[in-house]
Amino acid sequence: MPFPIVIADRRNNRLLEVTPEKRIVWEFPSPDLGSYRGNEDVNFSPDGRLLAVSEEDNYNIHFVDYDKRSLVWSFGVPDVKGNAPGLLNYPDDAHILEDGMVITADARNCRVLVVDPRTKRVVSEWGKPRRCRHEPPRYFDYPDGGVPLDNGDILVTETRGSWISRVTRAGQVVWSVVAPGVSHPSDAFPTGDGQVIVADSSKPGRVVIFDPTSQRVTWDYEAKAGDKMLDHPSLARELTGTDDIIVADTRRERVVVIDRRSKDIIWQYGVTDQKGHAPGYLNYPEGFDIDVFRDWEGSRTAKP
Repeated sequence: MPFPIVIADRRNNRLLEVTPEKRIVWEFPSPDLGSYRGNEDVNFSPDGRLLAVSEEDNYNIHFVDYDKRSLVWSFGVPDVKGNAPGLLNYPDDAHILEDGMVITADARNCRVLVVDPRTKRVVSEWGKPRRCRHEPPRYFDYPDGGVPLDNGDILVTETRGSWISRVTRAGQVVWSVVAPGVSHPSDAFPTGDGQVIVADSSKPGRVVIFDPTSQRVTWDYEAKAGDKMLDHPSLARELTGTDDIIVADTRRERVVVIDRRSKDIIWQYGVTDQKGHAPGYLNYPEGFDIDVFRDWEGSRTAKP
């Protein structure tokens, strides 16, 4: 663990940043359970100043100012689901793009939206409500994530059919493939070598890395029982600065780091199968991001 991580501790209604030594160094509890409740995914803006937060069953997305620890922007109406202008239905993840726009997978509306935060106007819409089928980019079948790549393309995950597609901002499909051996893909991410890593949100859960060109699985993790078993993991990523894999093991109340070679769990925050709010405990952690932006230890130089 070379960097701290910010965890979306969903049922504790808070964001929590912990260091590799498991110290809590930053926390953002809900300022108001009416407007901010059930944060399930969290992602830093490209400059590290803001956090984009999605709340599926509160039907909205937010920006949190990291330094001010304040809620500074929202889209969607709390407790109101819909597809009319300004409404969302189960938004699953949100990312701030390099140009300042925000992208979200509006899952139960079967669409991916790009919104201008200044005007709250939808500037791109892929997919249509009530037209849930796989025909990207015109239609998507319950999209679960829209992750920006370094060149500006978007990686879209669809839960039904296990499709993962790479789409340009202009709406051109670069490729679209079924994630091999995955029954319920959750928030696919790119790897450093151009492959795709995706969590299978099942029990037992699985993590798969595959080559989208050949659809060949190059690494996977699955344990059928015991402490190493995952239960509905919601997110898996390569851990920046290492060769390891970090996973939000949602229903086992923990975030874990898995050694890629030995497939052992080598780091964990949260107590396995125990919900809690005290230091060291989590309650349904669904998302996280890696804080590469700050000199959190004082002896390291923050990376851009």
